[in-house]
Amino acid sequence: MEFSKLNVGDNLPETAWFKISQQKINEFAVATGDHQWIHIDKERCAKESPFGTPIAHGFLSASLMPMMFEQVITVDPARNTMLNYGIDSLRFLEPVRVDDEIRYQFKVTDIEEKPTGRLFKVTAQVNIKDRDKPALVGTFLTLLIEK
Repeated sequence: MEFSKLNVGDNLPETAWFKISQQKINEFAVATGDHQWIHIDKERCAKESPFGTPIAHGFLSASLMPMMFEQVITVDPARNTMLNYGIDSLRFLEPVRVDDEIRYQFKVTDIEEKPTGRLFKVTAQVNIKDRDKPALVGTFLTLLIEK
């Protein structure tokens, strides 16, 4: 779907499933400096964690949003620039365990004209394969600047 042609109320197709590996979690820990044992210590998690295995950082799922968003939308770089504008709300509802598969659902909930472009409010839900509760729900803001 062409991003510039989206309207309020549009539901985007679901993304492909994406596996959250221990390597991906470890890379995120290095990038953010968050080396809490519940994310990276498999043996300790087996003994002490209520999940029995490492869990992904909540912000890892949130940080994957732009990559996953680009699976379901297109932007013409000759005509548009897309910028991350922030997050209005974000809730982590269910931990993503190592080797879980997640996918994203998006819905356009508002479009606001700004002096520099159109600001899209997009709700996102991250679903975990074979679980009823989503990993996260949030409202992400993306500014579309038309050249």
